[in-house]
Amino acid sequence: MEVNGNDGAFTKAQNIVTLAKPPWVEREHNGKLERLILQLGSGKGEFSEVEGIPRSIGCIGNNKFILRDASLELERIREVIREFSTISGKDLYLTNYDDLSLLEELSRFSATLPIENVYPVVRLEDFEKISFPTNVKPIVEARYSHKNIKRLQNIEGAYTVLLMIKGEEIWSIKNFSFPCEVYIDVLFPGSLRKVDFDLMEAKRTFKAHNKFHPCLSGTLAITAEGFALPCPLLRNFVVGSVRELSLKQILRKRRLKRSWKLRKEEIEGCKLCPFSSTCHDCRALEYYASGDIMGLEYCPLDHPSRHNVQKGFMYKKLI
Repeated sequence: MEVNGNDGAFTKAQNIVTLAKPPWVEREHNGKLERLILQLGSGKGEFSEVEGIPRSIGCIGNNKFILRDASLELERIREVIREFSTISGKDLYLTNYDDLSLLEELSRFSATLPIENVYPVVRLEDFEKISFPTNVKPIVEARYSHKNIKRLQNIEGAYTVLLMIKGEEIWSIKNFSFPCEVYIDVLFPGSLRKVDFDLMEAKRTFKAHNKFHPCLSGTLAITAEGFALPCPLLRNFVVGSVRELSLKQILRKRRLKRSWKLRKEEIEGCKLCPFSSTCHDCRALEYYASGDIMGLEYCPLDHPSRHNVQKGFMYKKLI
């Protein structure tokens, strides 16, 4: 994939298809349900809801959440997946697994339905313990380390690697090659003051469509307890529950439609910004950092007095 920086210096990266943002941000929202992110448990990830989730694309990563109710029964999960296949049938993410056998079973079940893309998310340390049908696309999640990079360079059967990495470490992978696609999941610190990489390059390296918010539009997440959310990380923004409602009923909820129709110009500080049409941001990260769903904690242009805090890695060095 070709990525272009301000100076045109970017060339073809080693299978890196997305950096600091979900893989769907380049698509134009069609106004309908496009993807279902189904969480299958509280999660085994190292990034917890209590301590904050320093993730750029933690929406498809395996975080650690607090369950506020009992998990959905297997049959109800199947019903939700079956209904999704009749409504959209485009992208299904199975993530936040507690039980590998459940992830395997639901992957096989989903593969029998008319769903275009089934993405089971599995940790690198568990990947060899599980068997997936050939028509699903496993996403293997790993934290950056020399040991894990070596394993990932020889991995077989993975559709994508979701590589969690600190900004200061990104330069380390520029000479590595991977046998599959790579999503770079940049770990964000708690505030702009601690950012150690070039935020504007991270936001602009991969073009986002410019009509609706490129991350939220078309997205629906269902937690392990059955709560429906506009984003897996916006845990306080419940729009309904599949224990009580069907997916079709949830899709009619005004709160969900509002998140899908959110435009960048509605965010104070974005509406007059010359980069708003190409910049992708994460509303969940902004909410956790500022307490405001419309916040701009991670925008250096909105904080001119803090422009000099970013003295670290420039993304053009990645290529």
